[in-house]
Amino acid sequence: MQHHHYLSPRTNRPLYRHVLLCVAMLLLLLTHTSCKEISQTKEIKLAHSLEVSHPVHIAMLHMAERVKETSGGKMTIGIYPNSQLGSERESVELLQIGSLGMTKVSVATMESFSPNFKVLSLPYIFQDKTHYYNVLDGEIGADLLTEGEQYWLRGLTYYDAGSRSFYTSKKPVTKPSDLRGLKVRVLPSNTAIAMINMFGGAATPISTGEIYTAIQQGVVDGAENNPPTFYLSRHYEVAKHYSINEHTMVPDILLISTRVWEDLTPQEQQWLQEAADESAVVQRELWQEAEEEALREVKKAGVEVTYPDKEPFAKIVEPMYESFKNEPEVYTLIQRIRAAEKQTAAQDNK
Repeated sequence: MQHHHYLSPRTNRPLYRHVLLCVAMLLLLLTHTSCKEISQTKEIKLAHSLEVSHPVHIAMLHMAERVKETSGGKMTIGIYPNSQLGSERESVELLQIGSLGMTKVSVATMESFSPNFKVLSLPYIFQDKTHYYNVLDGEIGADLLTEGEQYWLRGLTYYDAGSRSFYTSKKPVTKPSDLRGLKVRVLPSNTAIAMINMFGGAATPISTGEIYTAIQQGVVDGAENNPPTFYLSRHYEVAKHYSINEHTMVPDILLISTRVWEDLTPQEQQWLQEAADESAVVQRELWQEAEEEALREVKKAGVEVTYPDKEPFAKIVEPMYESFKNEPEVYTLIQRIRAAEKQTAAQDNK
């Protein structure tokens, strides 16, 4: 019978103690290092639903880089693109409970969380790009950034999401009546739904990730979005008509959970806010290039791009503004945005 000889701890006590001591010191060292690292670095998780080639994602990378740089590595932002952590709506809900630090959503998604945001989704509320920027960069934009705080959501900055226009699978939209009977995918926003219905279409809210298949299978006849999203999401493969009627200019908003924001020191808040502001400037430049490239590429892919007269569209939705008379806060915001339009026109005439 073969005997196995195991080394008993008693047979070599000094060596055994030495090994134990080494293991204990190593554990202590590792624990100390990781605790030190944890206490020194604050990571904020940022989730969004866009592709990594999108101007917004690239601007966010710039923001993360700036935060890391200015904080000397004490603060970092971990970015999770492509709906990895859930849809826009789910991300906002995670922010509200503090399980997620930051997200980017369309202002249209904010309507169901903070009702006054619907003013930015109103069709033809902005005269042009200058008017749009003046509103977002001015007092109205600033007021709305803090509007969601009572719902645990604080806005840091806005990203340009261009103008939304119709793209369809069967025929182009040259006038409002072309939308009659068409099922059009819209954002889950009451304002967007009301607008499509006024045009005579059937508004169908479905999530971003399902649009391609919905158009392909005829669940919807089309959707509406800006050129870069139309191009990067490859929707041009299933919708060959793009009618640039620019009915809305709905910005994106970069949000932080107030639970996470209040946990930051004033210095950390400053680092983050400055980096967010800087990322918005970067994003606008990238956006301009992305719009030009998108239109070039979809035309190459055989999409018919048309520019219908906006006037008939604007006229049909005009009554929407008056319907907010029973919502004094929104109605006041409408008046303020229209007053800003006059200021913009005055600046342009100088």
